[in-house]
Amino acid sequence: QVQLVESGGGLVQAGGSLRLSCVVSGRTFSRYAMGWFRQAPGKEREFVAAIGWRDSSTDYPDSVKGRFTISRDNAKNAAYLQMNSLKPEDTAVYYCAGTFSAFSGRHYIRLDDYDDWGQGTQVTVSS
Repeated sequence: QVQLVESGGGLVQAGGSLRLSCVVSGRTFSRYAMGWFRQAPGKEREFVAAIGWRDSSTDYPDSVKGRFTISRDNAKNAAYLQMNSLKPEDTAVYYCAGTFSAFSGRHYIRLDDYDDWGQGTQVTVSS
């Protein structure tokens, strides 16, 4: 049974930083592409960051590029999202997601690319 468990959310002032973690069990993590998405109240879930098997394959939307960094540690079955220079508009529930990939250099940015999801962690940025 696959499980994705996020942690690291919380309340932070604008300009601050948070690091989210996602620990995966029940999957061969080294073949598991990972992504982060977020959903603000009244809005659709949106793509935040993606990473393939290998750290070199990453992607971000313009809204977070240069501020957020996705990474992974295959030895710990974990993916991370380092969020710097946070803004009030970053306030949302953040979800990690994963999917098996046959391609080491491939990352995925669409919600329906992903098979497995965590329960979400709240990030609130105050102004």
